[in-house]
Amino acid sequence: MAVSRRELMKGGGLALLGRGFLARVDKVAAMQSTSPTLTGLLNEQATGNSEALLLRPQPGAEGPPEPATYDRLPIEWNKATVERFKRRLAERDVEAFLVRDRNNIIYLTGYWHTSTERPQAVFMNKDDLDPWYFYPSLDRDLVTTWWFGGGRMYFDFLHADGAFPHESKVQQGKTVDLFKFMLEGLKEHGIQGIRIGLDGELYPSEQKKADEVLPGIEWVNVGDILLEMREVKTPEELALWRRAYLYFDRAHAFARDYILTHGTDITDYEVSVATELWINDQLWSDIDLAGGTAHHGVSTSVGIGCRAGPVTAYPHPNQPYYNRIGRNMALQISGSARIGGYGHENYRAFIIADEAGRFDPHMQKLWQVSKDCCDMQVELSVEGITCSSVAYRIHKYQVEQGVQRYVYHRPAHGAGVEGHQAPWLALGDYTMMQRNMCFSEEPGLYDPVRGVGFNWSNTIVVGLKSGYRMSMVPYTSEWCWLKL
Repeated sequence: MAVSRRELMKGGGLALLGRGFLARVDKVAAMQSTSPTLTGLLNEQATGNSEALLLRPQPGAEGPPEPATYDRLPIEWNKATVERFKRRLAERDVEAFLVRDRNNIIYLTGYWHTSTERPQAVFMNKDDLDPWYFYPSLDRDLVTTWWFGGGRMYFDFLHADGAFPHESKVQQGKTVDLFKFMLEGLKEHGIQGIRIGLDGELYPSEQKKADEVLPGIEWVNVGDILLEMREVKTPEELALWRRAYLYFDRAHAFARDYILTHGTDITDYEVSVATELWINDQLWSDIDLAGGTAHHGVSTSVGIGCRAGPVTAYPHPNQPYYNRIGRNMALQISGSARIGGYGHENYRAFIIADEAGRFDPHMQKLWQVSKDCCDMQVELSVEGITCSSVAYRIHKYQVEQGVQRYVYHRPAHGAGVEGHQAPWLALGDYTMMQRNMCFSEEPGLYDPVRGVGFNWSNTIVVGLKSGYRMSMVPYTSEWCWLKL
């Protein structure tokens, strides 16, 4: 007998949120836009109170691109990216490459997989048209149904010599050295040239094995090339990134409406669960999931966090986000959203008024200075300036405003598929910004003594005259200062 989603939730863990949870979700959901399609999200008139306040891109200004209509980067993008990488390798007289880092494998080939203790790698010669894989049996169906040009498979970690139970070969053979096993596979495949580009360096023990299996091969660390390529996003990447923020912005509007509707009757945890439930239903209804088949809907979801009260006063709290929302406290709505792996953070910092409708002056001060620093970062994020210079200007402003004791960290980090990515908006990072680099936006201020803190985030994309934000969620007191 089929069980409805509502019946499943009633009998499952969501029942822990208290009686009436689904009714509270439905009440706020009824206020939101109803279109299930991407076109509808862009064109439909917002009906929710908060959705109506979302910003709109300014015509003519450097800003977010048109959102992608695809759910992931097409394989043609990966093939073009590999060719760009090969051209960069040729400048160093390298005719083959081996990448072992999960993020680099995904970036080059589009093969989305889960990283565990099981090693995986991708190899290509200059003239190879398709990638060669080193992979575990666990992922064999994912590997061979994607962009596949052969490879060498082991059963699992630790692999016994000759043991492949899925082929009816069950034996307790000698434990295989998987690094040598991979090198032997490369030798069988054939190597073009005498230099292999590697995304990192070999350990001395690995170098010894490489010299034994592949004598005469020089291993060249080309990780810097891949990092530079990944730092500067292509138009296709930015368009997919922007699409993720369409849903992220709607999630923020829903969460704000949920708080305004239910006030002090709910916890910050409930806001998170309700918003995630609602927005992912919207998102996944618009994604081609192909009935749950492989390679569809990869790395696509919206995660929402909400923290209220003293937990906001710590950059990385070790206490749970489970506090009843109350008056005269700080609150943060945060999280990350991705479609096809692209997207990032989006945080907004709130002040909740006291019983008389007044906003605490100390909280106002910290909120305003941190918000001003966010605006500074956007204006300063231009091609040709160093990351250190931007961090210096922001930190100087914080000190000038007298809030130095509440500064705990750098203003931002680079943003990529893995989340935190170089370069860093830090005093010690002298990397020159390039157009289409992406950064978080986090000049937060924290006061654990008073139990309040304000941190923001977004994706700031480096531009020619100024940077721009991916999110259309406002930074105004109208949006962020709430009376319950």
